[in-house]
Amino acid sequence: MSVTVRVPAKVNVQLAVGAARPDGFHDLANVFLAVGLYDEVTVTPADELRVTCEGPDAGQVPLDRTNLAARAAITLAARRGLEPAVHLHIAKDIPVAGGMAGGSADGAGALLACDALWGTGASRAELLDICAELGSDVPFSLVGGAALGVGRGERLTALEVGGSFHWVFAMAGRGLSTPAVFREFDRLAEGREIPEPVASEGLLEALAKGDPDALAAAVTNDLQPAALSLFPELAGTLQAGRAAGALTALVSGSGPTTAFLTRDAGTAEMVAEALRSSGTCRTVRTAAGPVPGATVLQGR
Repeated sequence: MSVTVRVPAKVNVQLAVGAARPDGFHDLANVFLAVGLYDEVTVTPADELRVTCEGPDAGQVPLDRTNLAARAAITLAARRGLEPAVHLHIAKDIPVAGGMAGGSADGAGALLACDALWGTGASRAELLDICAELGSDVPFSLVGGAALGVGRGERLTALEVGGSFHWVFAMAGRGLSTPAVFREFDRLAEGREIPEPVASEGLLEALAKGDPDALAAAVTNDLQPAALSLFPELAGTLQAGRAAGALTALVSGSGPTTAFLTRDAGTAEMVAEALRSSGTCRTVRTAAGPVPGATVLQGR
């Protein structure tokens, strides 16, 4: 008896960040696109809660109750009066600490898998409520596709996408802490007025039309200056990808993964090869999006 759920990575095609709120969070206008790099979470009954992980950089993944997959199992079990007695095994392919929501993906995957294993019958609304409790990016990992996230990014509106967008992702030699990047954003913004974050109409129109050139002209990431301040070497990676023919280049989310939008799959492979040869990054992957969110691959 086990359930396996596959969950995609994300790229932020727009990340507009407002001023720090009294609770320490920031209001966001966060346009998510799910892309075809996946983690798989398998849940099996066990005597007690246990987390294991395999795959690239698995050694960096916490295996205790701070792991979002473990927290998802604990939260759902508590709501149903159950013991979270499961073995959670994570097969990682999403970069760890890379700004592509790998931890959030594992949380959403574990939640959906435990719901299926235990037959809790939780509604979609309840699952999304638990996701929002776990973290700002977790609801989108459950939903996938393309969506605008507001508030902390957890309140989602699905977006129309008129085609598939082809991306190259360059993984850096070390990670970046999301809280540290937001703190640097606040430091860099000190003394100036921060506008309310709003979604770009031009960007939403480019997504709806499936137009990579228009999307390239519209992508923005307000956290990019902070990420570059903490990790200046990323500027060389961005420049290498642009020089190789990417339509645009940006830091993915809080970084340090860098994302390169290309016109088609063939160009993506060319840009990827150039980045591999550039000496500016550790590994390179290609993926297209949008793709579905958390999906049960195998059930009881």
